[in-house]
Amino acid sequence: MKISVDNYSNEELQEEGVFEWPVRKLDEEKIDWYYEETELCYIAEGEAVIITEFEPVTVHAGDFITFPKGLECVWDVESEIKMHYSGE
Repeated sequence: MKISVDNYSNEELQEEGVFEWPVRKLDEEKIDWYYEETELCYIAEGEAVIITEFEPVTVHAGDFITFPKGLECVWDVESEIKMHYSGE
């Protein structure tokens, strides 16, 4: 269960309604997280390293991330994260 990081144009994000999704902010330094369902996430601001059992992945503003159901990870937030998210 690895996370997937992609980049899409603003037009593609608008077509999918990403900017209408709820917003979550993370400002703590390290956060343990478990994904009970697949979650899609667009990073609007900030930077973090997401640590999984497979590898650490650096994400930052402009990244579109898919977190698979059942993933356990640690968010190591380097600068405050503002993200739009949607569960499937």
